[in-house]
Amino acid sequence: MAWEKVPGRGEVVLVQEVEEAMIRHANTLRRFEEDLIRREPQRSFRESLQLYEAMWKEAVALGVLPLSDPLEGIEADFELARVLNCSKNSLPE
Repeated sequence: MAWEKVPGRGEVVLVQEVEEAMIRHANTLRRFEEDLIRREPQRSFRESLQLYEAMWKEAVALGVLPLSDPLEGIEADFELARVLNCSKNSLPE
């Protein structure tokens, strides 16, 4: 990761290299996310619904939604959930 200045904007941003597979500074990321949430204005239910509807319409326009078979691949999801739950339960406390 490296700090880089955004051209023309004078902002400095943290850039993560693509080949990095893990978040190395999880606390820094957590603090960043919490700060971002604090700075974002709270949306009303109506605004949230409008945003959801706009994203739905965009997904439909892109042909991603509605799914032709909503249950397609659900077996893989179940298997992944089973493996994750088993491994989580087998961890020592």
